[in-house]
Amino acid sequence: MQKNKFIVIEGLEGAGKTNACICIKNILNEYNFKDVILVRQPGSTPIAEEIRELIQKKFDKDNLIKETELLLMYAARIQLVKTIIKPALKNGKWVISDRHDLSSLAYQGGGLGIKKTIITKLQSFFLEDFIPDLTVYLDVSPKIGLKRALKRNPLDLIESRSLQFFKKVRKIYLQQIKLNKNIIKINANLNMQTVSENITKQISNWLNKQVI
Repeated sequence: MQKNKFIVIEGLEGAGKTNACICIKNILNEYNFKDVILVRQPGSTPIAEEIRELIQKKFDKDNLIKETELLLMYAARIQLVKTIIKPALKNGKWVISDRHDLSSLAYQGGGLGIKKTIITKLQSFFLEDFIPDLTVYLDVSPKIGLKRALKRNPLDLIESRSLQFFKKVRKIYLQQIKLNKNIIKINANLNMQTVSENITKQISNWLNKQVI
């Protein structure tokens, strides 16, 4: 018998996180885990969705400073964790999240240059020991990711940042993989079908090791 888990998908814009979330949900269903919810960060609650819009919005005469952006990310995250994710896990549901706190280390830390100690203090204070059971990192080159993002919709504030910004973000992600044994790295530069096949293989292997 397997206990329900909290799985997080991470990666740059255009990495294919939405597809990965759906792919993993389908895998869980095939393993007969039917009670699975998908969430996104920031978002997935009315308040967190409002915060998401604020973070992504381009203002004519004002822009979010980096510290404000970080705190808004955590405001949305805390709202989601406490009102949706933790209750769902407590009730036996599996939760798959498009992003979690590793995104803040990568984006606001690596990309915007906020000290890691500040971010880890926020993690410790607000999330305590709440961490994902598994993180799937979709590794895509910034150029390929941004090219894909351009084909979807007009770029929001974060997506509009420089190539150098996303190179810094990716650097932090790759550093964290070396420090965390619960992160699976997937080559997301490949076509969607191949990426989905690789996710299926890795998640299936992981699930087979989760027998309690």
